Amino acid sequence: MRKFLFNGAVIGAAFSAIGVINQTRTGPRDWRLALMWVSWGISVAVAVGSVIEESRERELLELED
Repeated sequence: MRKFLFNGAVIGAAFSAIGVINQTRTGPRDWRLALMWVSWGISVAVAVGSVIEESRERELLELED
């Protein structure tokens, strides 16, 4: 769990959620808002995927040693 919390990509995605939430509360409800949520979801998926891939590579390197 620690590998997710201290990863820069995951932290960036978490902070970008603040902007999306504020825009949802104050801004107009149109197609751009939906695109903001979709792009935020994609960024979270990429961040989590990169952490998983990084941990798999570390495990493979540890097994080789």
